[in-house]
Amino acid sequence: MNPFPHSHDNKRYYTWNHYLISTFGSKVFKVPLDAGFSCPHRNSHGIGGCTFCSTAGSGDVAGNRMDTLFQQYNEGFAMMAKKWPQAKGIAYFQAFTNTYAPLSQLRKIYDPFFDDHPTLAVAIATRADCLDEKIIEYLKDKSKIKPLFLEIGVQTIFNETAQRVNRGEQIEDIERTLRMVKQAGLNIVLHIINGLPGETADMMLDTARWVAKMSPFAIKIHMLHIIKDTVLADQFEKEPFTLLSKDDYVDIVVRQLEVLPPTTIIQRLTGDALKEDLIEPLWTIKKVSVLNDIDKAMVQKNTWQGKKYEG
Repeated sequence: MNPFPHSHDNKRYYTWNHYLISTFGSKVFKVPLDAGFSCPHRNSHGIGGCTFCSTAGSGDVAGNRMDTLFQQYNEGFAMMAKKWPQAKGIAYFQAFTNTYAPLSQLRKIYDPFFDDHPTLAVAIATRADCLDEKIIEYLKDKSKIKPLFLEIGVQTIFNETAQRVNRGEQIEDIERTLRMVKQAGLNIVLHIINGLPGETADMMLDTARWVAKMSPFAIKIHMLHIIKDTVLADQFEKEPFTLLSKDDYVDIVVRQLEVLPPTTIIQRLTGDALKEDLIEPLWTIKKVSVLNDIDKAMVQKNTWQGKKYEG
């Protein structure tokens, strides 16, 4: 009997790959898209927003927004299919805040991907403050046509940290929105960031415990990246602050996995940054090494996702 039933390769957490293969019967990959959105507290010139966010709105590997969305998808799919010829694709609206527009505009963008496009599913990255009742109801209706994964940035539950990095959201407001989204039955994917300025390991673990209480469909855990041409990069140059070492990050992630529900899918345990844009921490470039160290640490501690879950 497999002691870790939510993995195809004996990882001690519920892998995204396992979910996709078990659900859709084949390898599945995301095709990142840029639909031309911005964010609610960037001005018309793109100034503002979260201090850590790149000029591409975290969509550095997304398609070219000067191309149509179908062009972006087709080119991205063709590139990924070279590696996985039999795989299926998910249209991933990644760059910036993908519900930051009137509902009429959202319909024009998303309806074709649900109604007339061969993509297997749709993933939409957004913020809680750009989801109201009408948008949630619209997404609920679309999710009846094909699977929808709604990715919502939280990053931290601590308002003082959110203010420090100019998130522009309070955790209490995020909670209220998440309750509405959960009531609509949508698949919620929460994003959190480890290593934000001023946060301790215990604070990061408290954020994971909060996520556990929300019991989302999935989670993405990311290490803070200091990227060129960001406000955070300027701040770091003037007043350097302590960043997590690789060992510290691995230890925190393992502890976070222990408190998460065993039914929450782990979509990501480390993030990607363009090598030429990354200032620090440089150890994050070796993504496979980080993931392997997480696996090794879990074996050494004889632990697994949900071991300390209190739900």
